[in-house]
Amino acid sequence: MSWWKNATVYQIYPASFKDSNGDGIGDIPGILAQLDYIESLGVDAIWLCPMYDSPQHDMGYDISNYEAVYHPYGTVKDVEALIEACHERGMKILLDLVINHTSNEHAWFKESRSSKNNDKRDWYIWRPAKYDTDGTRRPPNNWRSCFGGSVWEWDEETQEYYLHLFAPQQPDLNWENPATRAAIYESAMEFWLRKGIDGFRVDTVNMYSKPSDFPDAPVTDASLQWQSAHHLFCNGPRIHEYIREMGQVLLKYNAMTVGELPHCPEVEDVLRYVSAKEKQLSMVFQFEIVDMGAGQTLRYDTVPRNWKLPQLRQRTLVTQRLMDGTTDGWSTAFLENHDQARSVSRWGDDTTPELWARSAKMLSMFVASLSGTLYLYQGQEIGMVNGPSSWPISEYKDVESINFYRFVRETTNDDPIALAKAKVALQHLARDHARLPMQWDGTVNAGFTTPEATPWMRVHDNYKSVNVKRQNLDGQSILAFWRQMLRLRRNYPDVFACGMFQDTDPQGESVFLFEKGGESNRKLVVTLNFTSKTQKVDLVNRLGRDYKLLIQNGDGESLEELQAYEGRVYLLTLSVS
Repeated sequence: MSWWKNATVYQIYPASFKDSNGDGIGDIPGILAQLDYIESLGVDAIWLCPMYDSPQHDMGYDISNYEAVYHPYGTVKDVEALIEACHERGMKILLDLVINHTSNEHAWFKESRSSKNNDKRDWYIWRPAKYDTDGTRRPPNNWRSCFGGSVWEWDEETQEYYLHLFAPQQPDLNWENPATRAAIYESAMEFWLRKGIDGFRVDTVNMYSKPSDFPDAPVTDASLQWQSAHHLFCNGPRIHEYIREMGQVLLKYNAMTVGELPHCPEVEDVLRYVSAKEKQLSMVFQFEIVDMGAGQTLRYDTVPRNWKLPQLRQRTLVTQRLMDGTTDGWSTAFLENHDQARSVSRWGDDTTPELWARSAKMLSMFVASLSGTLYLYQGQEIGMVNGPSSWPISEYKDVESINFYRFVRETTNDDPIALAKAKVALQHLARDHARLPMQWDGTVNAGFTTPEATPWMRVHDNYKSVNVKRQNLDGQSILAFWRQMLRLRRNYPDVFACGMFQDTDPQGESVFLFEKGGESNRKLVVTLNFTSKTQKVDLVNRLGRDYKLLIQNGDGESLEELQAYEGRVYLLTLSVS
């Protein structure tokens, strides 16, 4: 079995993990200094969010040089030292591969925009303007950017528009051009593969191929100038050709990949990316679970806790279907990453210390019992929560948050009710919450940086009670619980990472009870109370006589009820007839 199938990967956001030099920004030497801690969790690999040189309009997802490191994070030599230190500990290291677009400050784009006749003009996607009968200039189509506004930016110098599916500072590369693809493989991939990295998390992996005629998107919301076009720019006409070609580069180094795969809900379509025989990607991130509760058209056009348990069950089933024994595909299990708010604030209960701890452990049982490669995001292992609702909007620094709040201001004429609703939505769902500094101890600035420094993002107010040092000393902590869960997952791969998922009651609204069948004569029974009230369950008939309680987050013994946010994982040994 490939190493990554039973692996747990720990995701690191460099700016917010650990600052080694007191400038208020996390860095590579800081990660190196905490590698023993990461190893102690029982994880198999780390994944670094972009650490490349960048003007940081989108926190490093706008890369100006793939072969250099963003100066505040360190140097290429620091990354080489980190690669070596990971391998010495028996851990793998993955980097983030951002190749749908570059920064507008990348040398390639500077050449491309310098003249219509430049050799690299065709390395990006340029189109002439459209004009109304009265001579008003219009972009080539009505697509809305992932960050709001048009996907087209006018370039005064060469009198054409360039395409950017994200921010205007992130122009899309033209994958139709073989020279562009060859340069991407060399500069963004092989430069680092030769240094010994073990693979990549591939950003927006299904967006490289666009329809060449760039048709208008259907008008789904007449009140908006720019329309959602995901169905047009995701999973485009040549996407599998490109990823298969990219796969050949990875094959030379036996490197693994995990692709970010938004807007691809059908299992058959996902399988085209991850089927072993396709030789494209090792696995993908599917977003069915983490997108739950977000707005339909606009992500933040929603209210907190806008979900019900049957929805979670159905979405979990979608992600687990790839590993039901009928396909040769593989997927992932995760509840958090750098683009998501904190899971315990979204699906648990952070209103009291007791419910916070219990619901965080319950969510740990949920995600760590699913099949696929498990991804754990920094701070999730200590139950870090969203920034407080008392914080002003000025604390939100993410481009997506800023753009959304500005959009609401402009479209409602600063209506206080609409702005209050927007702030509530951001406090619940914004990407900023994942980017608050890691809470290492109870000293000023939570041990993330020196007490005198100003952290690049505000440290959460609760750092004295929620931190690694405190939980390391507590055998009943969320951190201790995660270590226990990862140990179980490693010891029973056939039922945890590779087991076949079966929901026992898809319409159940309070208790999520599912089973995981292994190839051996055993199975897991996982029962989770997703409410703050005691709930009735029938475990007597479900468990039979030959069972073992592997882990629980409470002290309940009854097989007929679960306490608030209580969860248990049982191992059953089946009689072989």
